[in-house]
Amino acid sequence: MNLSLFLTIYISSLIFLMVFHIIFLGLWYLGLVSRMAEKKPEMLTIIQNCAVISIACCVFYSHCGNRTVSRDKSIDRRTASWIVFSLWTKHDDNTLISRLLRMHKFKEQICSSWFAPVGSASDYPLLSKWAIYGELSSNGSGSSNEISPVYSFWATFMGLYIANYVVERSTGWALTHPLTISEYEKLKKQLKPDFEDMVPWYSGTSTDLFKTVFDLMISVTLFVGRFDMRMMQAAMNKTPDEANSHGLLYDHLDGKDELWFDFIADTGDGGNSTYAVARLLAQPSLVIKSDDSRLTFPRGQLLLIGGDLAYPNPSSFSYERRFFCPFEYALQPPAWYKPEHIALEKPELPLGVSELRRYRGPQCFMIPGNHDWFDGLNTFIRYICHKSWLGGWFLPQKKSYFALKLPNGWWVFGLDQALHGDIDVYQFKFFAELCQQKVGESDSVIVITHEPNWLLDWYWGDSTGTNVAYLIREYLRGRCKLRMAGDLHHYMRHSCIESKEPVHVQHLLVNGCGGAFLHPTHVFENFRVFYGNKYETKSTYPSYNDSSKIALGNILKFRRKNWQFDVIGGFVYFVLVFSMFPQCDSFRISHEDSWAGRINGFFSAMWNAVFEILERSYVSLGGVVTLLMVSFFFVPTKLSRRRRVLLGFLHAAAHLTSAVLLMLLMELAIEICIRNHLLATSGYHTLYEWYRKVESEHFPDPTGLRARLEHWTFGLYPACIKYLMSAFDIPEVMAVTRSTICRKGIESLPRGGAIIYYVSVFLYFWVLSTPVVSLVFGSYLYLCINWFHIHFDEAFSSLRIANYKAFTRFHIKKNGDLEVFTLAVDKVPKDWMLDPDWDMEPKQPLQMSYTRKFPSKWRAASGLDPINAVRIVDRFVIPRTPSSPRTPSSPTTPGGSVR
Repeated sequence: MNLSLFLTIYISSLIFLMVFHIIFLGLWYLGLVSRMAEKKPEMLTIIQNCAVISIACCVFYSHCGNRTVSRDKSIDRRTASWIVFSLWTKHDDNTLISRLLRMHKFKEQICSSWFAPVGSASDYPLLSKWAIYGELSSNGSGSSNEISPVYSFWATFMGLYIANYVVERSTGWALTHPLTISEYEKLKKQLKPDFEDMVPWYSGTSTDLFKTVFDLMISVTLFVGRFDMRMMQAAMNKTPDEANSHGLLYDHLDGKDELWFDFIADTGDGGNSTYAVARLLAQPSLVIKSDDSRLTFPRGQLLLIGGDLAYPNPSSFSYERRFFCPFEYALQPPAWYKPEHIALEKPELPLGVSELRRYRGPQCFMIPGNHDWFDGLNTFIRYICHKSWLGGWFLPQKKSYFALKLPNGWWVFGLDQALHGDIDVYQFKFFAELCQQKVGESDSVIVITHEPNWLLDWYWGDSTGTNVAYLIREYLRGRCKLRMAGDLHHYMRHSCIESKEPVHVQHLLVNGCGGAFLHPTHVFENFRVFYGNKYETKSTYPSYNDSSKIALGNILKFRRKNWQFDVIGGFVYFVLVFSMFPQCDSFRISHEDSWAGRINGFFSAMWNAVFEILERSYVSLGGVVTLLMVSFFFVPTKLSRRRRVLLGFLHAAAHLTSAVLLMLLMELAIEICIRNHLLATSGYHTLYEWYRKVESEHFPDPTGLRARLEHWTFGLYPACIKYLMSAFDIPEVMAVTRSTICRKGIESLPRGGAIIYYVSVFLYFWVLSTPVVSLVFGSYLYLCINWFHIHFDEAFSSLRIANYKAFTRFHIKKNGDLEVFTLAVDKVPKDWMLDPDWDMEPKQPLQMSYTRKFPSKWRAASGLDPINAVRIVDRFVIPRTPSSPRTPSSPTTPGGSVR
C-alpha cells in the first residue's frame, strides 16, 4: 500500500507543482510579481520536494491511517495533550504488554488530536469538491464529512512550499541581503578543497576513458612517426647550434656552491595524493627523524617532474583540476598571475629580477609522459611551454626536452620519449653535441626519461630506447651516474655490482609516486641485468611482501572501488544467458528426494544449459565467442600463446559458469514463487487493481474528484499511475509473461510483450549478477598478479590506492658529492581543513609565496599531516668523479679520438 500511495501522491504533487510554477511564471510575464521570479526553478529541486512530501505522507498513513474522528466524540487539543501526558507518565504496570498498550494509546492520541483533520466539508464549502475525505474511526469503514488527515497533511506541505517560494521570489530577500564580510570570511574558512577523486579506470560510463582510448589511437597512428611535435620544436629553434641554444640548455644554476633539488613523476591522478606530495615539496624545510638524529631538508630550488602530469588524458580540465590545482594550493602563484595568460617570450621574470640567474625562488622543469602525448603534446605545449608558473614554481622551460647544468660538474638531461619509448634524431643530435662540446670528462650526468625501459624491457622481453642506449654508451661513456624515470607508480632503486666490465649507468631509480595510483613492486623482483651489467635491488617502496598483500584487495574491494564496472559486467552476463530465458522445467530439480540428488540435478541442468547455448542459441553463442576472444587478447603477451589460450579460456569459462548458475537460481526462485501462488496469480495490473480497491475503502470520494480528474486529463491521470505501478510490480509482470511463454511459446507474445519480459528479467538478473562478476574478475586479477606476475597495471589500477606517495630530494654538496634521499608518506589524508598558520600569517600584496613560513593553504583535518608523517625510505651517496688528466675542454668523440 505504501508504494502505491507513494506513486499516487508523487505524481499528483509533481503535476500540482509544475502547474503552480507555470502560473507563477505567467504572472511574472504579466508584470504582477517581482523580477526575481524570472529565475526558473530547478527541476531536480521540484522532484526532490515531491519525493520528500510523498514519503512523509506515506509514513503518516502507516502510523495514523486515514481515519477521522466524529464531531460528537472529538476533544479539544488542550485536553488531548493532558490525556497523552497522563498516559505516558502512568506507572501502574511495568509489564511489556502494558508498555506496548500505553505506547499504542499514546500514538492514537497523537494521531487523533495533534494530526487531526483540519475540518469538514461544511467548514470549507468552496473546497469541498477538491478534497479527499477520510473514513470514520467509529466502525473502521464508510465515508465521513471530515477531510482526510493524509490530504490535510499533504496540503499543509504544499502550502508551505508555495508560501516559501512566493515570498522568496517576490521579495528577493535572499538575493538582496548578502553576507557581511565577517560572515563571508567565517564561511570561507569552513570550506574544504575541491580535489578530484582518483580516476575510475574500470568505469563503464566515463567519457574521459573513451576519449583517452580515442586519443591514443589517433596519436599512435598520426603523430608518432608522421607528425612528431619534437620535430616541429627542432625546426622552430632559432639557434643553429643546438648545443648552445638557450631554449634547450639552461646553465643559470651552475654558479651555486651547493644545490637542493627534487624529483617526482606521475602526478595529477587523485587530488588528495597529489596535494600531499606538493605540500611536502613546498615547505621551506622538512625536519625528519632518522635513527637517533633529526635531519633538516631545505626546500628544493629546482623541481624535476618525470612526465604523466595528469590522468587519464591531457585536456584543459585534467591539467587544471588534477595537476595545477593541488600545486597552487600548496604554493600559491604570484598575485599578478592570470591562468589564461600565454607566455610569448620565456622566461617572463618577476618584477625586480633582471636575469634568470638572480631569481631565488623554486623553479620547475618537466618532461612529458605517454599520457601527455595522447593529444600529440598539444596540451603540454600550451600549459607548460607557454605558461610561466606552476603554482609558486617558476617555469623557464620552452621545449619538451632540456639540459640543465648544475653546480660542481653535475648535469641533468631531460629526454622526451613520446609514445614509442625513444628519442628522435633531432633530440639525439642536441644531446650528442652537448656531450661532445659541453660535458667534461669528469662531469656526472643524470638522465631522466619517463619510462624505466630497464624494467619494462626485462618484463616484456623487449628492447626499446635504441637511441637513448646509443647516447649513453657511446657519448656519455660512463658519465651517466644515475638514470631516473617514472611511469611505474612505486619506488625502486638498483645499483650496479662491481665488475671488470665498463659500467654505463651506476644507479637505476624509479619513482612514480607523485600522485597516481600505486603499482606493485614484487613483479619486478627478478630484474638483474641492464646494458650488460649486473644490478642488485637496494630499496623498494612498498616492499615486495607488502606489495603482494595489497593485491588481495582485488578480491575484497574490487566492486566497492569500481562500482561503475557493474554497468558492463551485468550486461555481459545477461547477454551470455539471454537465449536461456525462461527455463520452464527448472522446478523438476526440487523433485529429487535427497539433497545430493538435487545438487546433482542442478549441475546437470547447468551442463545442459551450456550445451544448449552452444547448439541452439544465437545471441548467447555470440556473447560466448566474444567473451572468449576478449579474454584471450586481455592476457598480456608476456606469456606464451599456449598459456594465453589456457588462461583466457579458464577466465571466460568462470564467467560463463557463473552466469548460467545465476540464471538457473533466478529461474528456480521464480518457479517456486509461482508454484506457491506468490506470483502470477492474476494479471499485469494486479498492484493497481488492488490499490483501487483499498483506495475506495480508505479514501472515500463522495464528490467524484477522481472521476473529474480522469475526465479533465483525458484518462492520463489514472493511466500514468496504472503503468507506473506495473513498472514497480516487475516480479508479477515477469512471472505472468513467463507462464504465458511456457504454455504457448515465445511466438505467442507480441514484440512489445517480449521486450517487456526481457527488460524485466534483465533488471533483476543485473542486480543479481553484478556482485558475482566483480568477484570473478577481481579473483582473476589477484591470481594473475601473484601467481603469474602479469596484469600489474590492471590489477593495481582497479584498487585506486592513493597511499604510498614519495619524492626524491637531492643535495649537491660543496665537494661535488650527490646525496640522494627518498622521502615517503605511507597514508594520504582524505580530509583537509584550512591551515590556521597559513591563514594567520601576514601576507603582503606582492609577496612571493615561497618567502612565507607557511606556504600551503590546507592541512590534514584528521590523523597525521604529511609534514609530520613523512619518513626516509632510502638514502645513498654518489661520489663526485675524480678529475681526469684530460682537460674538460677537450671532449671525446664516440670513437675515442679527440676532436
